[in-house]
Amino acid sequence: MADVPPDDFTEAQLDECEAVLQYRFRDRVLLRRALTHSSVSRTRLDSNERLEFLGDAILGTIVCEALFEQYPESPEGELTRIKSVVVSRATCARLTRRLGLQAFLRLGKGVAHRDRVPGSILAAVFEAVVGAMHLDGGLQVTKEFVLRAIGDEMNRAAESATGVNYKSLLQQLSQKAYGETPVYSVLDEKGPDHSKCFKVSAMIGARVFEAAWGPSKKTAEQRAANNALFQIEGKEPPEPVD
Repeated sequence: MADVPPDDFTEAQLDECEAVLQYRFRDRVLLRRALTHSSVSRTRLDSNERLEFLGDAILGTIVCEALFEQYPESPEGELTRIKSVVVSRATCARLTRRLGLQAFLRLGKGVAHRDRVPGSILAAVFEAVVGAMHLDGGLQVTKEFVLRAIGDEMNRAAESATGVNYKSLLQQLSQKAYGETPVYSVLDEKGPDHSKCFKVSAMIGARVFEAAWGPSKKTAEQRAANNALFQIEGKEPPEPVD
C-alpha cells in the first residue's frame, strides 16, 4: 500500500467510501479524519484517534442495547460475554476488511508492510468511522450502520463466541484445577413442546455457576459452560469443591 500525502483524498475516493458505508457525509472532514492514521497526520489531533475514542463508546452502547432487546432471557453475564466478542478488536478489524475500508486508509511509512495493515489499525478505523458518523448524522443513522455491519457477528457470538466448544474447555479446566468433571442441571424450561427454551447451570463440585437460557439443552449447556469460564477467568475466588 503506497503512502498517501495528508490531503490527497479525491472526491471520487470519498464517493466510493461513502457507497461502501451506505451513508453520505455532510461534513467530509470527519470522514477524512476517520481514515487518517496518526503516522501520516500533521498532528495527533488531525488523526482518527479522538474519533476512535468516541466510536468505541458509541459502538458499545449500540451493541448493548441491541443485545438487551434481542435476548430478553439472557442474564447480564451472558450479554457481557457476547458484547465482549462483538466489540473486540478482532471483530472490528474483520469488519473493516469485510467492508474494504483498508483501501481508503492514509498510512505513513513503515505502518503497512506488503499491503498488510496491522489488525489494531483496522479495528481503530471501524471505531473511528462509527464516531465520525455519529457526529455527522446522529445516533439513529449510526445505529443502522452498526447493526447492518455487525448483525451476523452478534448472532454468531450468541451461539458460540469464535466457535469454541465451551463445555470441552470447561471440562479441561475443571479436571486440571479441581480434579472434577462439570455436570449440568436443567433449572427451568419454558414454551410449548415444539419450541421450548431451557435454563441450565454448570456445576463443579459444590460450586454452581450462573445459569444460561438456550433454545435447546445443548445450546444452553454451551452457554452455561461459558458463563462458568467467564466467572472463573474473571478471577473470582473459587469456592471449596467437595
